[in-house]
Amino acid sequence: MGASSKAQVRGVSATSLWYPVAGVRLGVAAAGIRYSGRADLLVIELAEGGSCAAVFTRNAFCAAPVLVAREHLSQRAPRYLLVNSGNANAGTGEAGLEAARSCCSGLAARGGCEPNQVLPFSTGVIGENLPVERLLAGLQPALDGLDEDGWPQAAEAIMTTDTRPKLVSRRVQVGGRPVTVTGIAKGAGMIRPDMATMLAYLATDAGLEPALLRTCLERAVAPSFNSISVDGDTSTNDACVLVASGRGARIEDSEGADYQGFCAAVEAVCMELARAIVADGEGATKLVEIAVEGAASGAEARQVAYTIAHSPLVKTALFASDPNWGRILAAVGRAGVGGLDIARVEIWLDRVCIVRNGGRDPDYTEAAGQAVMELPELRIGVRLGRGEAEARVLTCDLSYDYVRINAEYRT
Repeated sequence: MGASSKAQVRGVSATSLWYPVAGVRLGVAAAGIRYSGRADLLVIELAEGGSCAAVFTRNAFCAAPVLVAREHLSQRAPRYLLVNSGNANAGTGEAGLEAARSCCSGLAARGGCEPNQVLPFSTGVIGENLPVERLLAGLQPALDGLDEDGWPQAAEAIMTTDTRPKLVSRRVQVGGRPVTVTGIAKGAGMIRPDMATMLAYLATDAGLEPALLRTCLERAVAPSFNSISVDGDTSTNDACVLVASGRGARIEDSEGADYQGFCAAVEAVCMELARAIVADGEGATKLVEIAVEGAASGAEARQVAYTIAHSPLVKTALFASDPNWGRILAAVGRAGVGGLDIARVEIWLDRVCIVRNGGRDPDYTEAAGQAVMELPELRIGVRLGRGEAEARVLTCDLSYDYVRINAEYRT
């Protein structure tokens, strides 16, 4: 059972079901990096002999911790993940790299490992120097608090503009033994990942080689973290990590049912975390699935889906619960699909057809569209009539609060 008695943190219900992962311990501390009176530093310890896979942002201005984490992961398996919130350590040049390496060395000295066995991660304001001394001072309290039941506290420590922690668990049978997959994520703004998500950390007690872990992770992030958008912005710090402690069942065969079942559990955790990120989008009031079908290719389907998802006019109409379907129609038309036959395009709000044969569906009524748009969760469906490919993207509306939150972010 999940350690529900320890789940008394903001937004995590006492009855939330989550599972600790054998061989993975988590500890937090209030280092005062940017916030006061709350944990903003997280240490995740992986049992010796474990393995790790990660995917990172493709932003050309990727943060110093991303560069260092990539370098260290290419050299050996990590013993610790070090995460701070409140400061991104991005756009900080050589000083930022020195800061990230100094933090790795500080944790290694206290944790009894080599510096390249520490992977650093940061999230928060871009362009400000990391307060290294404050971070280092928080390391020992975080280490002293290491606990396999530390997941809820960890989920809160990595938050920035999030309004609630995000913690998900799944269990699956592998060789007749239960295997656990538990994950946390943070993210509410600057969300249009181009690899994985803002920050997400998943752990399992299964034993897998890094290559199998990476294949599983890449498979899981494609329909989840790589298919969401709050505002169309890709962060400098995005990272998604999957660690395997090896304390449970061993998975060796990439073609077997055990591996497929394990990958399905990892994808389920990623999907739920991704959904939680969009639902917690800065100022969001609606969760919207955009489903594009009948495309000539998957890339074409995603192109149309993201054009709708990133349209400020569509997103503000969603916030107003206004069935202004012309905005959706215009987004499909400007998505860059060559040779699009508009007579074959259909556009739907849930089960209500609004566009057919190049114009408004004759059976559509404003009242029917309004009823769908007032729902807290809804689906925009587009059928292009060009092929068999499809894509799904999760997004949200754009509200007054999104502007306020981002206008006031540094104040």
